[in-house]
Amino acid sequence: MAPKKKLVTSRSFFENLDTYLGEFVYGGIDGTITTFAVVAGSVGAGLESSIVIILGFANLLADGFAMSIGAYLSAKSENANKLKNGRFNNEHAQIKGNNQEHITGKKSPILIGFFTYLSFVVLGLVPLLIYVVDFARPLHIDLFFISSILTGIVFFIIGALKAYVSYSNIVKSIIETLALGFIAALVAYYVGDIIEGLIVSSTK
Repeated sequence: MAPKKKLVTSRSFFENLDTYLGEFVYGGIDGTITTFAVVAGSVGAGLESSIVIILGFANLLADGFAMSIGAYLSAKSENANKLKNGRFNNEHAQIKGNNQEHITGKKSPILIGFFTYLSFVVLGLVPLLIYVVDFARPLHIDLFFISSILTGIVFFIIGALKAYVSYSNIVKSIIETLALGFIAALVAYYVGDIIEGLIVSSTK
């Protein structure tokens, strides 16, 4: 009996994941790009790995929470407006039960916020992984290069998922996602490098 219940629970989770795939994709895009930008900016500024981890996790958890709250409130407001307009347009009809669900949509604002936060944190963690490993057990490799490779793989996967969600060309979607991530990292890196240079020169 227990295995059957576990199977039903797992199936329900993956059905929800498919329903909220759009939120998962866009939360993942934002989480990966912003965290990788923090890593790139920190490396450009010449900060130590421990500082990269601190800044990265601070951004990951705080920005992810803010984004999920925004997604929740936006969806809740949109559902309220749909229900209000539905009642206005059907003021002579009895809108109850399934009819009301049809008007507001089947997506739960809470789950929209949850899947947005989940993808933001899980996928946004990837650029930081190698730094966490290096902190626990020092590695004699180029950490930023490995972080860039891992992040590029995530961008590739997200781009493919984005194409599935938006019914667009998969190659174009992947290239677009990779390009956005590259540009964000490039800007962050050179901003960090320039600011670090200004600070060093002003202290001399």
